[in-house]
Amino acid sequence: MIYFDNAATTKPDAQCLKAAQKYLDDQFYNPSALYAEGYNLHRELAETKSQILNFIANDRDFEVIFTSGGTEADNQALFCGGKRGNIVITAGEHAAVYMAANALKERGIEVRIAPLNGDGSVVCDKLLGLVDINTSLVSVIHVNNETGAINDINYLSKAVKRINPRALFHSDGVQAFGKIDEKLGKDIDLYSISAHKIGALKGTGALVKRKSAAIKPFIFGGGQENGLRSGTENVFGIKMLAFAADKKYTCIGENYSKVAKLNALLRERLDKSLFETISGECASPYILSVGARGVRGETILHEVNDKGLIIGTGSACSSNEKKRYSRVILACGVPEEAADGVLRISFCADNTEDEVLRAAEILNSTVKSRRDIMV
Repeated sequence: MIYFDNAATTKPDAQCLKAAQKYLDDQFYNPSALYAEGYNLHRELAETKSQILNFIANDRDFEVIFTSGGTEADNQALFCGGKRGNIVITAGEHAAVYMAANALKERGIEVRIAPLNGDGSVVCDKLLGLVDINTSLVSVIHVNNETGAINDINYLSKAVKRINPRALFHSDGVQAFGKIDEKLGKDIDLYSISAHKIGALKGTGALVKRKSAAIKPFIFGGGQENGLRSGTENVFGIKMLAFAADKKYTCIGENYSKVAKLNALLRERLDKSLFETISGECASPYILSVGARGVRGETILHEVNDKGLIIGTGSACSSNEKKRYSRVILACGVPEEAADGVLRISFCADNTEDEVLRAAEILNSTVKSRRDIMV
């Protein structure tokens, strides 16, 4: 089976699992407990936070709030940061941000949505034109989870602060962390990451927070995570995240180059008469979004699955919504008849050229056969 749906989830890394196993077997203690074993784990988690932070920021200016995943991290940023006036998001946000913004709208917060370019990146001047003195939070996805478009969050956060220094700037970094080698600038306040997108486990994530940024807790209880996220820490999941992140960042440039070659090869081998490429040339190489002309994407997904190829049709987190077309793809300007055929192919560094060549064969033959039947 060829697996090209890594933007949805990745296979847990066996080496990292082995390293983290001791936190299930031996060091299973509660980090909030007062006995020595618990306290030692508490200290180790503090060191783990610094380790994770130093991949993208520093532990002098930032802190880590461990969560149950990227969705919770996004929700905490939105519900605890967007507390007055208006908030500004992009039309390309993941459902965890987009639906949270809709919930805030029902609570009386004005939600302003910036349009997208054709590749899924935000139209920068339109976004900045929506920010004013009453904006409490701006959220811009770092790497679009459907097209791979990369937004310049350091530039945008700086520009937002020039308009309103009090506005919090959040970015969903779930598809960027461990893949795009970029540090958080001084004007980014909140940044969401997820473990299972980089070879760690589902059920673990984090909200990276600038220490000076004032937000309230999202989950209340025993006061863990400096009172900002209560609940006994998932030590096994957290350590797995740290091990996986270390492995990714150690080879981040090498992995990026390898995946970029795989992406370019698939672009080249897909039949241009059958597929239209939606992802831009400057998109993250880890995600390639294409449209199968005249054929439903869901139909192709199931047919290629029967032939040994796993791909996606967009955000897996939105697959339960009873909607035929992706709102993000439509926001890119893709007409409905073309949006119906969108496929998302997403890579990891463990994928091979042989897999890409076979995937291209399967996709080309499947779409051609389906088109021939329809004629």
